[in-house]
Amino acid sequence: MNTRLHDPFKTAFDSLEEFADLISQVLKCPITIEDANHRLLAYSTHDERTDPARISTIIGRRVPEKVINQLWKEGTIPTLLKTNEPIRVESMSEIGLGNRVAISIWKQEEVLGFIWVLEIDKSLTNEDFGLLKKAADAAKNKLLQLQTRKNKKEEHSQEFFWKLLTGHLKVREEIFKHLYTLQITPPSSFAVLVFSFDGNITSIEEQYISYLLKTSQHLKIMLYTIDCNQLILLVSANNIDQPFNELEHFAKTIVYKMNERYGIKDIIPIYSSIYEDYQKIDKAYQETLTVLSIKEKFPNETRDIFNYQKLGIYQLFDSIIEKRKTEEYENYSLTRLYKYDQNHNSNLINTLEVFLNKDNNINDSAKELNVHANTLTYRLKRITEIGEVNFKDPNQKMILYLDLKLEKYLIN
Repeated sequence: MNTRLHDPFKTAFDSLEEFADLISQVLKCPITIEDANHRLLAYSTHDERTDPARISTIIGRRVPEKVINQLWKEGTIPTLLKTNEPIRVESMSEIGLGNRVAISIWKQEEVLGFIWVLEIDKSLTNEDFGLLKKAADAAKNKLLQLQTRKNKKEEHSQEFFWKLLTGHLKVREEIFKHLYTLQITPPSSFAVLVFSFDGNITSIEEQYISYLLKTSQHLKIMLYTIDCNQLILLVSANNIDQPFNELEHFAKTIVYKMNERYGIKDIIPIYSSIYEDYQKIDKAYQETLTVLSIKEKFPNETRDIFNYQKLGIYQLFDSIIEKRKTEEYENYSLTRLYKYDQNHNSNLINTLEVFLNKDNNINDSAKELNVHANTLTYRLKRITEIGEVNFKDPNQKMILYLDLKLEKYLIN
């Protein structure tokens, strides 16, 4: 009797490694089994035939990011997320990928993982495709068990993360104990990142986020959580020569991929200063919220600011406002210019703000105001006369700029 008419995978197996070996024996090809985020779960061990992509996956325990990115670009992963049929993947020598057949492991509407079959000495037949579908179905329950354990661990880690973000856990020994319990080795330095979405993050967007974070290999992500419209991360800043540049690159990459792959736009990324004291995670988080608040009030001025360190004078606003509450303060020059604008229906205040925003550059300011440079020069002369403003005095320019922004901050 032809044993291939039977289902060779209807058998008990103790581990996914044992099951990967079984698939390899049946199909006579090397096998890897991954979870939905391309982390290696098991691979066939008795077959030494392989290619560079598989070697890197086995060594790193996950698929290299360059391979994942290429599989997205040429359509393999999007297809795997839509079908339960095996698909053939042609060789891509530039990323060390040989000919393969891949199939998704499904539980109802959710992809739990993938089986990859490396075609070296043979190409899979239609009969082999049928067997591979049976293998994917047999692997389902084992992956569900792994997923259940993973979900419980993630729930515990998110509760712990919120205690850190809100300052409810401040004892260093307890913090480190929790990290080690979660199998996280605390790096010597870290930062908090926040991605602010345009609306509350949906369950499907949570899946996209989880996938991107777990397939990214630029920065080590220790903890993450989602709060309404915010994705919040705790990341390692260890052994990075230019951490701010690396953080910004990582943040922009996540924003780009959310847009490119899933069509999700208008995400604002923010990252904190670099810290070494884990008792200050709540402070790092508050920095990101401060930047978001400032960016909301000054979207044009802070368009290219994603970090608390680069906020400049905006860092000081709350302190200055508290000081101003205790004193009767008035900027003499601005008061005179406001009165003149009201009485003459002019816009000297706006002209002054644009001129200071553009660092006293006549051409850039005229372009922003949509006026001729000569018109701007005349307005600046009137500002000098009416407001008694000396544009050569950096102290006066600084306080004018600061007070203009503070007024806008208080109005908003």
